[in-house]
Amino acid sequence: MKARISGIGWITAAGFGQGRGADDFAMTAGTLPEIARKDFFADPFPRFGRLDEFSRLGLSAIALALGDAGLDQWQEKRNFGLIAASAYGCLTTDIAYFDTVLGDGGALASPNLFAYTLANCVLGEAAIRFGLTGPGFVVNETGASRLTSLVMALESLFWGECDVLVAGVCDLPFPLETTGMAPVAPGALFLVLSKFSLPGEKGSSPLLGLDGRGNLEIDGVPVRDWTEVARAFLAPVSGGKMSAINS
Repeated sequence: MKARISGIGWITAAGFGQGRGADDFAMTAGTLPEIARKDFFADPFPRFGRLDEFSRLGLSAIALALGDAGLDQWQEKRNFGLIAASAYGCLTTDIAYFDTVLGDGGALASPNLFAYTLANCVLGEAAIRFGLTGPGFVVNETGASRLTSLVMALESLFWGECDVLVAGVCDLPFPLETTGMAPVAPGALFLVLSKFSLPGEKGSSPLLGLDGRGNLEIDGVPVRDWTEVARAFLAPVSGGKMSAINS
C-alpha cells in the first residue's frame, strides 16, 4: 500500500513554506505567523476575511500543498479527498463563540463564529475553494506521532475512494491554561498523495507506504512524526527555500 507524495505545504511557528529542498522545516512551540490572504492566495478571496483562525490556518496550508503539487487551479470539480488530524480541533473558535453567548442571555451570539464551531468546517472551505468532491473528515488524535491521517489516506486511495488525497495535521495553540495531555506544537502541514504521477508534477515523487509491521515509511525510510515526514520528503533536493504560492 503506497502513494506518491506530489506536494507539501506547512505553516508553523518557524514560518511557512512549500516544495522540495526546504530543509529548515520545524514544527515547534511558539507563536504562529500572521496568516494574511495575500501570502497564500494571489487573487481576491472575500470569504477569507470571515474565516475563523483554525480555518485560516488549515486552508492556507492546504493551499500551499496543492500549489506545490501544481493542483491549486481548476476548471471542473475533482474527486480529491481531505483528511486532517487535530488534537484540539476548533476549540479556540468554540470558546470565542460561547463568550458571545454568555452575555445578554445569548442575544449577541455571533452567527459568524457559530458557522465554524465544527472542526471539519475547514475542509468544507478547502473543498469549495479548490473544487474538491471526495471524502473529507477530521480525526481527533492526541498521540505523540499524530500520523493517523496518513494511514487513513493510504487506505482511502487503496480502496479507490478518490483519485488524490490531501492529508495532514492542523492545530492552533491550546487556548486554555491547563490540560491533562502533553502539549501539541501549533501549526498545519499537509501532503498531496496520489496513486499515480500527476500532470505537471515537479521532479521525482517519493513514495509513502507501510512497512511489514504497519509503520509508515518514505522511500523505505521509517518516519515516526511529522517532522520526520517533512524532512524525508524535503531532504533529497537541495537549494529550496521558504516560499508562498504567489511569491
